[in-house]
Amino acid sequence: MTIEWRYTVEDGFGVLSVAGYLGPAAVRRFDGAVGWAVARGTGPVILDLTGLRGWSTEGQLAITETARRLAGMGRSLELAAIPADGSLVPPGDCPDIPVHGDLATALSVHARHTSRPDEAQQAWRTDGWPT
Repeated sequence: MTIEWRYTVEDGFGVLSVAGYLGPAAVRRFDGAVGWAVARGTGPVILDLTGLRGWSTEGQLAITETARRLAGMGRSLELAAIPADGSLVPPGDCPDIPVHGDLATALSVHARHTSRPDEAQQAWRTDGWPT
């Protein structure tokens, strides 16, 4: 089982949405999606987990490594809608990862709403992402 992802550049931040199961088999694809976001955006990255069915320990570690990677570039990671099967418990040396109940709450922190897909500044997605 793998994941599908969509990355949208907004004004001053990006939204990386992930759907599926973030397990050991999906970590490499997730890292690729993060690389895409790093190369094409600036500012904070909101990781929208609304479509995520669950995650493994390896998936959680991939998220904390993403927080470290972004912090090393002067950017931050925020989570929206973590899976109901648990919470992310990052190691003590991990940068702070704000967690929002849903995407709308995360966006309100940035005082805006996402653009509709046809109005976004730029957006990319995997082939399997629902249109």
